[in-house]
Amino acid sequence: MVIASEVPLRAFRPESALGACVDGMEKGDMAGIFTPANIAAMKTAGLRSLAYRLRTELGVECWHWNPQGHWSDERHHQGYWISEATPTAPIQLSNGYRLPRRGDTIDQANNEGYSRLDDGDLHTFWKSNPYLDRYYTHESNALHPQWILVDLGKPRPVDAIRIFWAEPYATRFCVEYWRTADGETNQSIDDTFDTNGWHTFPHGLVEHGTGGSALMPLCKKPVVVRLVRIWMTESSERAPKGATDVRDGLGYAVREVQIGWLDRHGRLHDEVHHVPNRHQTLIYVSSTDPWHRWKDRDANVEQPGFDLVKNSGLSHDLPMLVPVGLLYDTPENAVAELRWLETRGIHIKCVELGEEPDGQYVSPEDYGALFVQWATAIHRFDPHLPLVGPGFQTELQDVLYWPNASGDRSWVHRFLVYLKQHGHLDDLRYFSFEWYPYDNVCTKDTERQLLRDPLLIRRILARWRAEGVPKTVAWIVSEYGYSAFAGRPEADRPAALLNAEIVGMFLSLGADTAYLYGYAPQPLMDELQCNSWGNLALFLSDDRHRIKQPLATYYAAWLLTHVWASPPQARILLYAARCRVERSTKRVLTAFAAKHPDGHWTIMLLNKDAKRAIAVKLVWHTKEGDREAKGPFEIWQLSSANYLWHPHGAESYAAPDTPPLHFVVKAPSQIILPPTSLTVVGCAPEAAKGTAYP
Repeated sequence: MVIASEVPLRAFRPESALGACVDGMEKGDMAGIFTPANIAAMKTAGLRSLAYRLRTELGVECWHWNPQGHWSDERHHQGYWISEATPTAPIQLSNGYRLPRRGDTIDQANNEGYSRLDDGDLHTFWKSNPYLDRYYTHESNALHPQWILVDLGKPRPVDAIRIFWAEPYATRFCVEYWRTADGETNQSIDDTFDTNGWHTFPHGLVEHGTGGSALMPLCKKPVVVRLVRIWMTESSERAPKGATDVRDGLGYAVREVQIGWLDRHGRLHDEVHHVPNRHQTLIYVSSTDPWHRWKDRDANVEQPGFDLVKNSGLSHDLPMLVPVGLLYDTPENAVAELRWLETRGIHIKCVELGEEPDGQYVSPEDYGALFVQWATAIHRFDPHLPLVGPGFQTELQDVLYWPNASGDRSWVHRFLVYLKQHGHLDDLRYFSFEWYPYDNVCTKDTERQLLRDPLLIRRILARWRAEGVPKTVAWIVSEYGYSAFAGRPEADRPAALLNAEIVGMFLSLGADTAYLYGYAPQPLMDELQCNSWGNLALFLSDDRHRIKQPLATYYAAWLLTHVWASPPQARILLYAARCRVERSTKRVLTAFAAKHPDGHWTIMLLNKDAKRAIAVKLVWHTKEGDREAKGPFEIWQLSSANYLWHPHGAESYAAPDTPPLHFVVKAPSQIILPPTSLTVVGCAPEAAKGTAYP
């Protein structure tokens, strides 16, 4: 291993760069997680920077971050909510509120809701987000088309549709079906973004719509299709009778959708399954109105209250990444939250606007329009608050969307163009995303997954830079872990190696902060039902979150924060390290070299080979050439000697489960890296004296 010791890649301070997350959980979880014993244990991991994650944004819910506040329709306790901005009683817990005008069947949280478009009830309706109407965007509604996509589950004959419009209704819209050039129709929504395939039915264009619920023939002969899309570009802007809020008349509203084929008597045979639960026909929508009522509170999802987080000490009184609701909220509620935080003395590092718009199929222009409105309101309150977005879910390839008029499918490029055209590109201080690279936690071939990670990271960051993310905009890894699904690798050493490499790689490539997901003690889960038990956690717990034992991820975090990059306030210099393993064609060895203010070095080494140990020789690359490093070397090592996972289903455990081994190797001995191991090598300043430059 050769360390390029002449010029560092970058400098960082561990207390800012190495962080962890707190997030919403299910009912009762906060009381079990935020106990003195758990908090004391969590703090020992040394992850000082904190990110607050917003589960309600993934659950199609409006976040009442402060239970105290007021409604736009105060008399009926309904409408658009703004939490109280003046601190009064401590906030221990907060909740999201389900949206009664919801259009999506599924969500990214508990997935307990359903679409109002096929719930079988003509008294309910879906309505699009009024903040995407020209009243707020100050541009044509055609630039922010709203849509309904119905997935019939399999190709079915379709030649007619009945749309039960509410108010406001679409005056211009078209009904389309999906079929690729080679005739493929049996595809999901995710298959539609990277190729052409949307076709308007022969009689599917309406240019002067009048609402109502008339049956609409689409073609003479049925077309066998799976996906049907209603694409709306002009609104009646007519509010329901008695409405007093301007937002009630903006966007589009639909009570129910029927799609199918006409028999010889002209009767529609509906292929849509209408039930008020997730077993209904799958429907996706472009956006949802954040209007709701007092009785829509979701008690099953709890967000930790800001006072609970502050008083826990997990933020170490350092500036925190905080979210504001965006997709299902109002800019006034966002500003109230930030005003409350500043008044309460909670330091803000940056503000993330929304979360996972890509996973919720939000268009780049719609997210951009909301970003601009929220940025304007927030910076009117505090012009110095750094803003973060878009908060992608893990994307291993490019993020694509249906092409715009110029044929551009790149979500990132179109979002950045939108910000630039509207004079708000400078408001984007950080580009945020999550990193869970592997969905398959059932595999036993974790070595192969570990080998791919550096390539995946380099490729996606290079792509986003090529698509226009300015070099002045730093990366923030708002969550990271092995997988978004719970499974065995997360409880075993592969997760420890991957987490350490994620930190080293992203810091090397310019990330400002990387936040570990899994701060709270968690029980084992077999989420994919493949007898692969694990979880994203530093500590294994029982079902009440009482700690049973530390996991390998804890020891990896401890090595990073207490040995490799320590003390937390120090200015650490990160250097490149090149590794070559003899008689191996695989990149099984990865290294990250750090230089500390007192001149000593720490080198983090990952041996990803699941079977072979590696003997390592350290070499300094200097102006005079390559020279072997001098000893002695202080070693900290996580391997099977101190941590071994025993997979026994729900009763899986680690034994031994002890802190990393700590010993000294005297030169010129080689450093032995056991299979699937994480090692940190400490070199005193004299170990590199006369060789390292400067």
